[in-house]
Amino acid sequence: MDIITALGGIGAAFGLSASAGLNAYIPLLIVAVAARLKWLNLGEPYDVLASWPVLALLVVLLIIEMLVDKIPAVDTINDVIQTLIRPAAGAMLFAANANVVTDLSPVLAVTAGILLAGSVHTTKGVARPMVTATTGGMGNWAVSLIEDVIAVFVSILALFIPIIVGAVVLIALVWLIRFWLRRRRRTAQVIR
Repeated sequence: MDIITALGGIGAAFGLSASAGLNAYIPLLIVAVAARLKWLNLGEPYDVLASWPVLALLVVLLIIEMLVDKIPAVDTINDVIQTLIRPAAGAMLFAANANVVTDLSPVLAVTAGILLAGSVHTTKGVARPMVTATTGGMGNWAVSLIEDVIAVFVSILALFIPIIVGAVVLIALVWLIRFWLRRRRRTAQVIR
């Protein structure tokens, strides 16, 4: 296992867990679809995410979550209900992605996922009533939509982190080789 893959897996674990703090079902569904399409290899027991029944359930739960999260007062109730679900989703996503590429302790992975998703969820839960109060509830749908877009973007980005890291390392390596060759030519010209 190379360092880029390991760092990419850890980066994906962090990104997906943070995303789960905003909306548990977006990163779960993105990971499930990626695993179903064989873009992501999930080990047991996480591979169950790619099953058709789980995919269908995630779609239904995502639709419900996206609808109720845009209604003032109902979104607060939803956040209370999600207090257990979002950190649990973050724990599962962190463990599934960190353990795919590393020998990270499952306890450490689950704890990191819970803390990360729980922190994002807590911040959202504290901020949302302030949005409701300051906008008379009119800003809730916009804030919720922005949170959903961020969750989608961060989740997709997290899955592509290994590719992005690999590309950056490759570009840096090419640049360093070119720099070294130029410097070597200049030194040879000065010596003549």
